[in-house]
Amino acid sequence: MAGPPVDGVLGAIGRTPLVALRAYPERGDVRLFGKLEASNPGGSAKDRPAARMIQDAWDRGLLAPGATVVESSSGNMGVGLAQACRSRGLAFVCVVDARTNRANVLAMRALGADVRVVTRPDPVTGDLLAARLALVAEIVATTPGAFRTDQYRNPSNALAHRDGTMREIVEALDGRIDRLLVATSTTGTLRGCVDALHAHGLHDTQVVAVDAQGSALFGGTRGPRLLPGFGAGVATALSESAEYDRLVRVSDLDCVIGCRRLALREGVLAGASSGGVLTAFDRLADDLPPGARCAAILPDGGSRYLETVYDDDWVQRELDCDPARLADLVAGGPALPVA
Repeated sequence: MAGPPVDGVLGAIGRTPLVALRAYPERGDVRLFGKLEASNPGGSAKDRPAARMIQDAWDRGLLAPGATVVESSSGNMGVGLAQACRSRGLAFVCVVDARTNRANVLAMRALGADVRVVTRPDPVTGDLLAARLALVAEIVATTPGAFRTDQYRNPSNALAHRDGTMREIVEALDGRIDRLLVATSTTGTLRGCVDALHAHGLHDTQVVAVDAQGSALFGGTRGPRLLPGFGAGVATALSESAEYDRLVRVSDLDCVIGCRRLALREGVLAGASSGGVLTAFDRLADDLPPGARCAAILPDGGSRYLETVYDDDWVQRELDCDPARLADLVAGGPALPVA
């Protein structure tokens, strides 16, 4: 039964489904629940912090009608902010890089955003994120009335997940959560979820941070990463104090395998980092106690990855994995080396 009407599109953010995955866990005594953040109106978990950062800045008098919001994004946050800014009548400039999904760029522009695409990495670090942040600083300095949301250090990023995403999971599972798996980028989701677990007294829940190979987070070494929105080329302010119990790093191919398994086993079309989360679950499943209840946050949907994660030609060309080998891995063939 549908609920009451909500006030504008931002009122539709949150309360996303928590789905019991019936075929994915290979252990019959383990339950895995997926939080489908693609159900947010902008299509991802980033809708939550985007709306919260704009609302909190508005309430504090940092934003006013006619202001220009500026942010760096790999895609999903940009869509969320474009949506939130449009609802407030604010201008929005988003700096992305060449890896950003074309569908996200088109969505931002359809929502009225001015999207600037960085094609060359930072000359000092060789990192695209560093180059994006440098351009953001330049735009803010030269644009009257500009406001930088700064998702990489803004506490409202984490608060959105503390008060929304994780609270919803805790309530849906009556606080019975043995393991929580969270993909990392700015680490706002990770920070907010840990804070919510502590606030509810759930100190025994094991939190698994799932990061990309080639990510500089948590002492990692920056390297090539082809899939956007997962990991980071530089450590973020939020990541420096993030807490977790275990860290699992996964490759681009791991993400592809996890996504395709989820699609074929459960009928859920999820984005790249969701595949990484599910690969991490598989690797750690043997350590789970009998009857364990696990939750995995699935940050976005797969429609924006049809030309990459779900395209055999792209996987063969970019990840050197031919369709026959990929099909074998998705079906449960020889495991890839653990990072």
